[in-house]
Amino acid sequence: MAETLGVAEAKRRFSELIDRVKRGERFVVNRRGRAVVALVPPEQMREDHDAPVGLAAVAGALADWDDLDEVVSQVYAARRRAKDRPAPDLG
Repeated sequence: MAETLGVAEAKRRFSELIDRVKRGERFVVNRRGRAVVALVPPEQMREDHDAPVGLAAVAGALADWDDLDEVVSQVYAARRRAKDRPAPDLG
């Protein structure tokens, strides 16, 4: 688990933190009680800047789902059989 620091403390100890991160430690820096930055070794960084986000990510994931039509049909059938509330009219 990463150690949490405030911005002022991180600024004071920045050189020390760099050395500790080089040895594999991780730190989260908070500003006004909210995490704003993480100090992690480069090999632990996620390369998600090229990954789609939002609805584009969902649409891309669904495009590769071979059984999607069958699953959607099963969901609609289950909703029609449900007794707790009526299925919406989508037609």
